[in-house]
Amino acid sequence: MSKQWWKEAVVYEIYCKSFCDSDGDGIGDLKGIMSKLPVLKDLGINCIWFAPIYTSPQVDNGYDVADYRNIDPAYGTIDDFKTLLDMAHSMDIRVIMDMVLNHSSDEHEWFKESRKSKDNPYRDYYIWQPPKNGKAPNNWGSYFREGNGSAWEYDAQTGEYYLHQYAVKMPDLNWECEALRKEIYAMLHWWLDLGVDGFRLDVFTRLKKTEGFPDTTKQPGPLDRNGFIVDTSMCTNVKGIHEIIHGLHTEVFGPRGCMTVGEGANVDDTNVLDYILPEREELNMVYHFQLAHRALLSMTPAHFRNVQTKWANVFAKGGWTVQYMSNHDSARQVSCYGDAENYREASAMLLATLLHTTPGTPFVYQGEEIGMVNVTYDSIDDYNCCYTKGDYHSMIQKGSSRKEAIKALAPRSRDNARTPYQWDDTENAGFTSGKPWIKTNPTYKEINLQADLNAENSIFKYYKEVIALRKTHPAIIEGELQFLLSEHPHAIVYLRKCEAETLLVIANYRSEATTVELPDEIKTQKWQRILSNYKNTQPSIDGRKEWMPWEAEVYVLA
Repeated sequence: MSKQWWKEAVVYEIYCKSFCDSDGDGIGDLKGIMSKLPVLKDLGINCIWFAPIYTSPQVDNGYDVADYRNIDPAYGTIDDFKTLLDMAHSMDIRVIMDMVLNHSSDEHEWFKESRKSKDNPYRDYYIWQPPKNGKAPNNWGSYFREGNGSAWEYDAQTGEYYLHQYAVKMPDLNWECEALRKEIYAMLHWWLDLGVDGFRLDVFTRLKKTEGFPDTTKQPGPLDRNGFIVDTSMCTNVKGIHEIIHGLHTEVFGPRGCMTVGEGANVDDTNVLDYILPEREELNMVYHFQLAHRALLSMTPAHFRNVQTKWANVFAKGGWTVQYMSNHDSARQVSCYGDAENYREASAMLLATLLHTTPGTPFVYQGEEIGMVNVTYDSIDDYNCCYTKGDYHSMIQKGSSRKEAIKALAPRSRDNARTPYQWDDTENAGFTSGKPWIKTNPTYKEINLQADLNAENSIFKYYKEVIALRKTHPAIIEGELQFLLSEHPHAIVYLRKCEAETLLVIANYRSEATTVELPDEIKTQKWQRILSNYKNTQPSIDGRKEWMPWEAEVYVLA
């Protein structure tokens, strides 16, 4: 296995707006992050991924970029970022930036120029189409389902429509335009020259659109509105997308040797190698949504085994994988895949064990290391997520009551992950001395970093232990994955094997004690326990048949 720093990394995602506010304006900022870097160093992570912190009107929390070469004033200045970068690097923590290359804000100077006239030099930086029979160019729907639900917005100044797969104020960039491509390449080099170590590419599979912009023939779904239909096949993995990503690698990623991770729909174990095999010269790794998705609100051992087996095959063929169960786009993992009510600590630790001992680079989302949970607001007015608001109004339009809509949407709202970080039990969880931009989760009185560090069963301290294993046990990084007891309804048991060592992981994915009869060839070998989320259980597998609720253990073959 070729050695690359990102294969050995543990990445920590920071959603700046909700992490730590230094000036009391209710919005997290770079100086707040700087004050907490020692906490992250203590946790053991060695790479930070910043969700977008560029200048933005914040229609979609920074994913609507108005200036790709500057920091939003709410977060600080470019000099603040340089200082943070130096501090992180001095702690041996690398930094990667979120790059939103599918669309920009309509307040970006490129779009302001583009809409002025049809012959403006920036016109082709965006996707413009004339009306079709006096209406939108086709029946494509917007993911945020604003207005009438169309992905096209009419602009009276030039009498044409522009494409926006997301919010009306987030026009899609036109990657068919060579001048735009060169502008993007130069901007990426600018950030690398500044000292960043790589990029996470947002919705990268959507940079190429179906030629000719035909109507979709897909049948409307329950949330589609007024005949406008969301169809990912129209703008996802379209023929020509690999040429675009290869161009990014040739012009930027390859020569600079930076880390790249792609995030986009419709990528799975059947097609991911086209993006990540080294000889393809495109990306280092790609997220998948088979373990973390807004629609996936529970999981079984069978599902976990199935997904991990598929991606282990990708690993075996020379690709690299990503391990995560939550980020800024999904609900809290302990609420979805653990037992937040009865076994929050134990189940949070078990999930950490699974993600940090399976093949690939683990990504930790802020708050999961203290077991933060989902939130439910009483009113749609308290929600910020564009998906949640758009889906809510679609449901109301189709006859649902307000209460029904909230109940259905709350568990999968992106706002579950975007509530302020819970540092302590003081007002607003120690996040801000002012009014937070979004309501703090009321659980902060019991669930916060300070309380966790003082607890007998500290999730944070357990994360430190499991992260530390990655640095001392090569099987976690380079070992093959082999599941045992593959038909067991509750236990997840597997080996990680490389030339240097063999590890055994045993996890009871259940809120009740479970009988686990290990194979004879495992029981007869000598194993040493190196990690456990229970302190008082038998530290060996000799004669043992029962595992406690949400118990997780790691052994090394002696």
